[in-house]
Amino acid sequence: MNEMSVPLDATTEIVDQIVRLKAERKAVILAHNYQLGEVQDIADFVGDSLELSQQATEVDAEVIVFCGVVFMAETAKLLNPERTVLIPDPRAGCPMCDMAPVEEVRKRKAELPGVPVVAYVNTTAAVKAEVDVCCTSANAIKVVNSLPDDRILFLPDRNLGHWVQRHTDKEIILWDGYCPTHQRILAKQIQALKQEHPQAVLMVHPECTPDVIELADEVLSTGQMVRWARKTDAEEIIVGTEVGMIHRLQKENPGKRFLPISKLTTCPNMKRITLEKVLWALEDMQHPVEVPDEIAARGRRAIERMLEIV
Repeated sequence: MNEMSVPLDATTEIVDQIVRLKAERKAVILAHNYQLGEVQDIADFVGDSLELSQQATEVDAEVIVFCGVVFMAETAKLLNPERTVLIPDPRAGCPMCDMAPVEEVRKRKAELPGVPVVAYVNTTAAVKAEVDVCCTSANAIKVVNSLPDDRILFLPDRNLGHWVQRHTDKEIILWDGYCPTHQRILAKQIQALKQEHPQAVLMVHPECTPDVIELADEVLSTGQMVRWARKTDAEEIIVGTEVGMIHRLQKENPGKRFLPISKLTTCPNMKRITLEKVLWALEDMQHPVEVPDEIAARGRRAIERMLEIV
């Protein structure tokens, strides 16, 4: 039996223990929309990167258990330096994040003196400390257009950068990074699925490639997908993002049908966090996220600038 398949009785017992320990620790559980369904179900708040960034500043708790990848937990720590932030699995990294090492960011900045740098939140705290402002997929266009400059260095996601370029007159200098999970979503898969479901509406995440975005009816962050799915009259919706999103969409909209483009569109790092690991995090107060003070101060400012724009 693998760690993602736990008997029902055992799952119930784990959930009960999590609830008890959460109260004892004065903890709150935040979970990203890509987490396992059972992890989403025990969270106090489920959302996208922007929503979780905002929620992290508003929670009344001594401990934040962040069910997501490491850069997200780091962001929560930047915004909550006096609180304990735990990530249930510190190996839950982000390949896109790793495509923008801080040394390379510093080098590129030196090559482009005076050009402001906008960093997707899918970056390390060290990189956030080097940039002018952060953004998420939900507000990237707004953040870029808020800047007075005509040229912007945008990192690390080239696909999100392409999407932003379509909605601004500024020159976007792209970093050559991408999300491997969204990169696996192919236009030909969508075309085949649309033939099978001609009435279905297609919504995709802006981390998808430009040819996939060209086919979309809606291009949305995961938080925007949640809100749009509630409002639309469409009964069949093709979902172009990580498959964990389907759980929340179906749970909140039982009268509609949500179709993944491929069941292989899975982020293995997001799936590292399980109920057992959430329990262990609360039991042993593991694994605390720490950011050096000097990096934290500068990284926090980049996040705060983003939140001021939002």
